[in-house]
Amino acid sequence: MSALVPLPVVVPLLGAALTLILAGRPRLQRSISVLCLSSVLVVAAVLLVQAYRQGPVVVRVGGWPPPVGIVLVADQLAALMLVVSSAVTLCVLLYSIGQGRGETSETAPVSIFHPTYLVLTAGVTNAFLAGDLFNLFVGFEILLAASFVLITLGGTEARLRTGSTYVVVSILSSMLFLSAVGLVYAATGTLNMAQLAGRLDALPSGVRLTLQLMLLLAFGIKAAVFPVSAWLPDSYPTAPAPVTAVFAGLLTKVGVYAIIRTETLLFPGGQVDGLLMVVAGLTMVVGILGAVAQSDMKRLFSFTLVSHIGYMIFGVALSSVAGLSGAIFYVVHHITIQTTLFLVAGLVEERAGSTDLRRLGGLARITPLLAVLFFVPAMNLAGIPPFSGFLGKLGLLQAGVSAGGPLPFVLVVAGTATSLLTLYAASRVWNIAFWRAPRLATDTPIVRLPGLMVGATTALVAIGVLLTLAAGPLFQVTADAATDLRQRTPYVRAVLPRDVP
Repeated sequence: MSALVPLPVVVPLLGAALTLILAGRPRLQRSISVLCLSSVLVVAAVLLVQAYRQGPVVVRVGGWPPPVGIVLVADQLAALMLVVSSAVTLCVLLYSIGQGRGETSETAPVSIFHPTYLVLTAGVTNAFLAGDLFNLFVGFEILLAASFVLITLGGTEARLRTGSTYVVVSILSSMLFLSAVGLVYAATGTLNMAQLAGRLDALPSGVRLTLQLMLLLAFGIKAAVFPVSAWLPDSYPTAPAPVTAVFAGLLTKVGVYAIIRTETLLFPGGQVDGLLMVVAGLTMVVGILGAVAQSDMKRLFSFTLVSHIGYMIFGVALSSVAGLSGAIFYVVHHITIQTTLFLVAGLVEERAGSTDLRRLGGLARITPLLAVLFFVPAMNLAGIPPFSGFLGKLGLLQAGVSAGGPLPFVLVVAGTATSLLTLYAASRVWNIAFWRAPRLATDTPIVRLPGLMVGATTALVAIGVLLTLAAGPLFQVTADAATDLRQRTPYVRAVLPRDVP
């Protein structure tokens, strides 16, 4: 079974090479891309079942034993992230294929898009499976290099301008991450995370705290937590709809995943929990206040993306099984729902020629299906019962109440207020764009929505509903994953031979 672990990384990379070779044959490119991501989804599901039943699945690349060689680890957390990310990237790929039929090659050059998209997928999966800090850094760099191409796809002035901001911020965070990696190695003599779990505990508290804060800052920039989140709302909305959707759904969650992994495996004990709670609260409140002030759907969703990262950081900051379980559940929920909303925004733009609320109206009457595709994930994001957004927030708020103390109580209040303001923002979009009298953009003719775009969006809406129906089993998986994260021993024993200190 361990032979399956590298496949989520290797298959997209091989697919990227093939699609690049077949640059002049778009049909073959599309078929290869869909086959690759479908295969990754199947492999990820098998790994999740295996990790749930028998513990972490480990492969030592090249046969080199840790900590010398590269180790890929599929524990319950990593495998769950693989399943969700694979499902989302597959749906977004199908959406982009449908959109490519209606767009010019200037905005969606197929010969560039498919290999770059597969490389992005390989970077994401490598980050989830990485068993050492340097390989985690490599995963980030792979996905960032691909994202630099995707965010400027088409070469328009707006995309190049906002893309340059994204590139500068990403390079800055990568430099900080690499510096932290170097300092960790200098202090401990290893980068293997299972081995670091023991060696970091032996460091002086000041050195350990410095390393922890450096990694948190690097991952915080990538996850777009306040106050290092200002780059995101300006960078994402100008990219093509599929690119914006996969960025919003996945890339920030890779940063959140890295925070969860390092805070539980490398730096347990809650030394910076208070700081994380303050950051989580500010991320929630500042992000949602930015969202309610927007008049464009994409920018509004970008600010809600920032805001809801705060819920995940809140769960990590609680340092409890309930808090971690709620955070993991909310990551799964938010990847699906946020991606769906950006795909819906792309459908609105395709249908009406704009996502500016001042130029929209009457979409519920003109395209009822589009109204349904917006309404379900929007209410899910707002946390309306019985959707998974409500269940995830309820789990986090209950964990906060159980933790006790003034800071968790303040976070519970902030989380509740953020949820209400999210409902206000979603209702505002609904009332203006879908409910009021028609006021569609006059400079763009109304077009028929491609069936594949609608089908892919509908599939993601259905996955969001499925998360609600399967919330019980999913919470069981996240609770088991959180328990393993807190104990650390299942991960460490699976990776390290008994005689490695």
